[in-house]
Amino acid sequence: MKKKLEFKAHDGEIEDIALGPDNKLVTAGRDFQCCVWQQDQLVTGLRWNENLPGIPDKAYRYQACRDSGTFLGLGTVTGSVAIHIAFSLQRLYYVKEAHGIVVTDVAFVPESCQGRELLAGHEAALLSVAVDSRCKLHLLPSRRSLPSWLLLPLCAGLIVATILLLQLAFPGFL
Repeated sequence: MKKKLEFKAHDGEIEDIALGPDNKLVTAGRDFQCCVWQQDQLVTGLRWNENLPGIPDKAYRYQACRDSGTFLGLGTVTGSVAIHIAFSLQRLYYVKEAHGIVVTDVAFVPESCQGRELLAGHEAALLSVAVDSRCKLHLLPSRRSLPSWLLLPLCAGLIVATILLLQLAFPGFL
């Protein structure tokens, strides 16, 4: 094996590291940060004091991380579990102290035949394991959205309805 890249990702130890699609790397460090990297360039990062104001830094620390390509799953030393959108780090799911103590690992359920059975219409499923000897399944509900092809007819219908209402309210409008 040959070293391909070396850079300083965190101050102190790295708790977990995961390789995602498109050669992106996710790291969780003892410096209370979780970072997404493209090669040695920081793409984006999370800090507890920026994402959950009012909570002291020392109370929480990212412990485990995984990048499914679409989502980033995180576990903490306090037992909390979160799912973020990978590219923007917008938080979609958060359970404070889902476990009684340190989350040691997280993993997304693969989108295989058996994995789809566990998903049961949900957008993603994350397994978390902790020192409390429990494994929990976290289901991310599907976000409701309209198909893009339906947007144009809806807009056209809204314009026609507005014109008809104006015609009824103000005869001779047209």
